[in-house]
Amino acid sequence: MKKKARDLFRRSIRNFFTDHPKIMEQQQQRYSYNPTLRWNPEVDSYLSHAYGPDHFSRISKALTRPSCYSCIRVNTLKSTPNSVIEKLRDILKGASISKCEVEGLEYLVFVKGTGPHSVDYGCDEDGNVNPPLKEILVSRKCAEAVLRGAEVYVPGVLACSAHVEKGDEVAVSVSVEQPGAEGGWVVGITRGTILQGAETDPYHFERSGLYIGRGKAMMTRSGIFRAPEGTAVDFSDRVYNLPSFRGVLEGEIFLQNLPSIVTAHALDPQKGDRILDMCAAPGGKTTAIAILMKDEGEIVAADRSHNKVLDIQKLAAEMGLSCITTCRLDALKAVCSRNESADITKLCCTNDNLDATIQGFNLMKSEVEKIEVIAEKDLKKNVTNEKANERTYISRADIRKDMRRKRNGPGRNQCVGGKAEKSKGFAANSFDRVLLDAPCSALGLRPRLFAGEETVESLRKHAKYQRKMFDQAVQLVRPGGVLVYSTCTINPGENEAVVRYALDTYKFLSLAQQNPRIGGPGLVGHFEFPDGYTEEWLRLGQEELVQRFDPSSPLDTIGFFIAKFLVGSKEADLEQPAP
Repeated sequence: MKKKARDLFRRSIRNFFTDHPKIMEQQQQRYSYNPTLRWNPEVDSYLSHAYGPDHFSRISKALTRPSCYSCIRVNTLKSTPNSVIEKLRDILKGASISKCEVEGLEYLVFVKGTGPHSVDYGCDEDGNVNPPLKEILVSRKCAEAVLRGAEVYVPGVLACSAHVEKGDEVAVSVSVEQPGAEGGWVVGITRGTILQGAETDPYHFERSGLYIGRGKAMMTRSGIFRAPEGTAVDFSDRVYNLPSFRGVLEGEIFLQNLPSIVTAHALDPQKGDRILDMCAAPGGKTTAIAILMKDEGEIVAADRSHNKVLDIQKLAAEMGLSCITTCRLDALKAVCSRNESADITKLCCTNDNLDATIQGFNLMKSEVEKIEVIAEKDLKKNVTNEKANERTYISRADIRKDMRRKRNGPGRNQCVGGKAEKSKGFAANSFDRVLLDAPCSALGLRPRLFAGEETVESLRKHAKYQRKMFDQAVQLVRPGGVLVYSTCTINPGENEAVVRYALDTYKFLSLAQQNPRIGGPGLVGHFEFPDGYTEEWLRLGQEELVQRFDPSSPLDTIGFFIAKFLVGSKEADLEQPAP
């Protein structure tokens, strides 16, 4: 059954790998996309031991590239996969769209992207461009978003050639962190730097193999560095072409990584269940669980960030879901004593609050538009007499400040309609199912152009933090309930080692089979660090009870890990976790 589900999924996306027009030539030249993912040496050694050098090399290569397809989750309470496919074909002209064939996942839709493409920068046989193209240098995070289908927006531009005018052809390159003179990693380029196209430019040689496309400048050089927002480049040719779904069929579809959707299925939510999503933002898994429950039951979506909780409320209202309540909650303080337990309906946002949240967001948008209109009228008027000059003036700086404040969401003191109440925690054994999608090192997310910021020490700190959150989660699930633990990292210390800790510490926990199972097995064994600390992973026979998604596998997903625990009969007192 495990192999069948995996084979069915591979068949669903098989055609995505068979047609690669203009495949990028493997040529060593400056104007190409051939990144090398840099790791901390100790982390490189650790992960090479876990996976084997060759396998880890393939994983590192896969992480620098986006998946070849976009996975779309259809809101089956509002639409159907066939209806969505028909609408998407009208919107995305010529796109290859298919439906998932795996049993239970038929509501997923895959949209094919293309790449890698060999972008024509006008190179001669030696790989030189004469005359050199004007160039726009973007930040690493901007480039990673562009590789996923986004545009280059002005905040992401770091440097630019001199005398760039609107409409000029430009090459787009990436600035990736480099070793600093005093240790650590630095960008090393001040925003607004002029690129001369010469070897004396900052990190001229380091940018070789880091060109992601070409297009036309949408603003002059001065406009790019003065404008607070807007599109800087209109791409004519990209290394990877993936469709953007921004504003497309809102409420009917949700763009989500496949392993995240499988995580919701692993929880196996049932109608009428009371479920806690401990680290719920941005709400993708929360809404996936609600739809699997047919919006019948109660899901408490918690996050420690005020504005992120408002985002969850907005998404739930957009998708028409009424079973989701939200609250601000520190996952390290999720359990409270019974006499401190408060009624969750008082602590969490009700459906009326969700409606108010949407009205608040719409109100903010209308207020921004009004301010812009008033300001434009004020700025265009040529006031010549002293009396007229006495009227109220709204500066562009004030407009930008007000727009940023409102775009970032209503804070505690500027709330417009929505509110994120703070929870004091929940009573032990008060949930049927708990999802702990723990904050992690995120080393499985792709595309990724830099990984050197993580050290062995930081990875071990992540794992320590996750064990503390697990200690809270396990107390909240009732006997007979289900606890699912997941991360988006390839680090076994945050995955298999946490599972091993859980099974050794809480004897009433047991690993359970997951359905559907399309991921690979977990890692068995251990690793001994130079300081003598030994990190224990899974034991033989346990590897097939977890799901590990490998970025270099034919599934072409992000790196991800899922473990499902059944909670047995608990003792009078939970065993105290090891310090």
